[in-house]
Amino acid sequence: MEYRLFKDEQIAEVGLGTWQLGSADWGSVDEDAAMQILKSYIDAGGNFIDTADVYGMGVSETVIGRFLKTIDKKIYVATKLGRRSDSCNGWPQNFTYDTMRRQAEDSLKHLGLSQLFLEQLHCIPTDEMRSGQVFDHLRKLQQEGLIKHFGASVETTEEALLCLEEEGLASLQIIFNLFRQHVADEVFAKAKKKGVAIIVRVPLASGLLSGKFSADTRFGDKDHRNFNANGEAFNAGETFSGIDFKEGVKFSGQIKSMLPDERMAQWAIRWILDHPEVTTVIPGASKISQVNSNVEASTLTPLNAELHQQLRKLYDEQIKGQIRGHY
Repeated sequence: MEYRLFKDEQIAEVGLGTWQLGSADWGSVDEDAAMQILKSYIDAGGNFIDTADVYGMGVSETVIGRFLKTIDKKIYVATKLGRRSDSCNGWPQNFTYDTMRRQAEDSLKHLGLSQLFLEQLHCIPTDEMRSGQVFDHLRKLQQEGLIKHFGASVETTEEALLCLEEEGLASLQIIFNLFRQHVADEVFAKAKKKGVAIIVRVPLASGLLSGKFSADTRFGDKDHRNFNANGEAFNAGETFSGIDFKEGVKFSGQIKSMLPDERMAQWAIRWILDHPEVTTVIPGASKISQVNSNVEASTLTPLNAELHQQLRKLYDEQIKGQIRGHY
């Protein structure tokens, strides 16, 4: 595992996304399996775990909290707030300081921590980011010691650029992959100049960039790749990066034929890591084998410049125009 600088800490360039461990929106992962996934990641040299309070409404955070008690190693956990619609609601209208504080306190309780390493806004409405009050609330939580750093997970370039104007922003979490390449042109240089970490989510386009799906692949009823395939439940970009599934299968086949060998998932992550502005990429996993596959990307030799140009040409000419949802 290689590491990159996040403020004054060295974090793994391949992190672990834990949406799957909430046993919601991806099907079910039982706690024993979740613990083994976390252990496999740490054993492989990983030290950066990304979660959110709505991943199973606290399930993912709680499992991670239990796991942290079993190890004696410094692990950096990032979580998110802003999309809860229960009794401690925020989404889509309540972003007061009191609400955000209660949500952060719940995450601390679930994780068994006294301070959150990184608290992130979780794709909240653009107008809330534009007003700036949510960032004032985060700065107050930081001053009070509940959080060490704060960042934002965003859906669009506009939102990313809005957040980059905020003092104290530590990180931006964005969708960036072979089906969403233009983000680098619009955001990366400014983030680097401001010393803001880039955390890349949806690196494999919900599995499309693993090269393992066919046009006939079907997903379970509780899997977002079924119920949000066209953006029915939330932004289409979170599922297959907004690409129509059958079109995505076709594009994945084209990309696979261009790569050095059959390890498509690893090379797709390697392509992301070839961008030096990226601090960490956070592929999820519902199996130990997926953890090992993802981590292997850190050991691969960077792709050559000619192949990067060919992949960008394919994106510009055929893929970009197929993206759906706001981005």
